[in-house]
Amino acid sequence: MAMSTKAINLASFSSVFPSSLDKLNKPSKGVQNSFWVPRIPLVKAVQSPAESDTGRWAKQRRPQNADGDFFVDHTCIDCDTCRWMAPQVFTRVGGMSAVYKQPTCKDDRLKALQVYLFRALISCPTNSIRTEVPPPDILEAQKTFPIPIDEKKLPGVYHCGYHSSKSYGASSYLIIHPDGNILIDSPKFTERLARKIEELGGVCYMFLTHKDDVADHGKWSKRFCCDRILHSGDVEACTADVETKLDGNGPWRLGQDIMLIHTPGHTEGSVCLFYMPLKILFTGDHLLMRESGLDIVEMYNRYSVGTQLDSVKKLLDLDFNWIMPGHGRRIEFKDIEEKNAILEAFC
Repeated sequence: MAMSTKAINLASFSSVFPSSLDKLNKPSKGVQNSFWVPRIPLVKAVQSPAESDTGRWAKQRRPQNADGDFFVDHTCIDCDTCRWMAPQVFTRVGGMSAVYKQPTCKDDRLKALQVYLFRALISCPTNSIRTEVPPPDILEAQKTFPIPIDEKKLPGVYHCGYHSSKSYGASSYLIIHPDGNILIDSPKFTERLARKIEELGGVCYMFLTHKDDVADHGKWSKRFCCDRILHSGDVEACTADVETKLDGNGPWRLGQDIMLIHTPGHTEGSVCLFYMPLKILFTGDHLLMRESGLDIVEMYNRYSVGTQLDSVKKLLDLDFNWIMPGHGRRIEFKDIEEKNAILEAFC
C-alpha cells in the first residue's frame, strides 16, 4: 500500500494526505426530509424472537398492516428505516412500523422492495419486513444499489445499502470525486455491490468515522486496494492494519475540498467528514435527529457524554446544510442560520 500503517500526525490544518490516486486513475462519474422526524431509537443489537411453532407468518403479521403482500411483523424495533426509505408504503402505528398502503405502482413497489432487501437480506437485526410470497422481482431492487440520495441537490453522493449487522445496521455512503471516490463507513461486502461501485469508478479512500461501523472494511480494502482512514484512538485488533491512522486533534484535509473533524465523545476517535462543495457533514454516530430534535444517544456512549457535547459545539463553525448520520434519517437544514440555531439550542 502507498501509506505506512504507523500512526501519523496530520494535525496541521493545511495538511494533505499522501495520494493514493496513482493506484486508481479511472475517471469518476457522477429527499428532502423535514427537520422534525419520527422518533428514531438507535438499537445496537436485537435478537429476533423465534418463529411460532406453527411457522405461519400470519401469526407474526401485525394487525395494523394493510391487507396485501407486504407486511411488518411483531419483531419490529421501530428503527424508522422503512419509513424514510419508502414513506409511500410504511408508517408508524402503535409504536412500530406497519404497511399502511400496499404499493400499487412500479416506483412504490421498487421502494418497498429496496426496504425488503435492506431489512430481510442485508443482515438487519430483526428481519421485520416480509412478503406473503417470495418477490419475483427482487433482483431488480438489488441492481439499484448504491442509490443516489438526491441527484439534483447532491450529485455524486450515494447511499450504499447493504447495511451490516457487524455495524449494527449503520448506513454507509459513497462520494464520487474527480480525484478518487470515498467510501464512508463499511457496508456489508457483496461482489454485486462491489461491481456496481466499480462501474462508478471504484474506491480510492475508505473513511471510517469510528470503531463501531467498520464491518467488512478489510474485504473492501482488498477488493479496491483503497487506503483506509481511522483515528488512532479507535484502532482495535480488527483495524490494526488500516493504512492511515489519524493522530492528534486535527482538523485534517483529504485533498482540497474535504475536511476531517475530530469529534470525540461517542468514542475517543470519532471523526466527522465535511464535504465542502455540497455542504454535507457525515457524522457517523456523533449526531442524529429524533422527533424531539438533535440527539447524541447517551445510552450508547462509549467514551464521554460531556466530551461529545463539547464536540457538537465545534460544528457551529462549519458551513453545512446536510447531516448524513450512521443511524436514522438524513437531515437538510434550510440554511446555516437554521443549522446553528438548532445546534445552539441543543448545546
